[in-house]
Amino acid sequence: QVQLVESGGGLVQAGGSLRLSCAASGRTFSNYAMGWFRQAPGKEREFAAAISLSGGSTSYADSVKGRFTISRDNAKNTVYLQMNSLKPEDAAVYYCAAVYTYNSGRYYQRQKEYDYWGQGTQVTVSS
Repeated sequence: QVQLVESGGGLVQAGGSLRLSCAASGRTFSNYAMGWFRQAPGKEREFAAAISLSGGSTSYADSVKGRFTISRDNAKNTVYLQMNSLKPEDAAVYYCAAVYTYNSGRYYQRQKEYDYWGQGTQVTVSS
């Protein structure tokens, strides 16, 4: 089992920044590719960003590309999502997720590929 705990959410004005963190425990973090997903009220959960085992490969949804940056620190068992130039439409509950993989260079964009999920952290963006 892998336990994932997100933090760093909150209220920010449009144009502002937040950094989300997701701390993992329970298994060897460097064996898991990681992803961030988000769910706005009344909408389905959607992909935001993903990162490979070593952090060398990343992927972003078009809606966040150029504004969000995913990174990971395997020594700290933590994955981050730096969110800049936030927009009201970025408001959502943000979830981190983990998937066990042997493929060091691969990232995963589909929810069904992930094995473990955190409880989420709320991000609110005021206009």
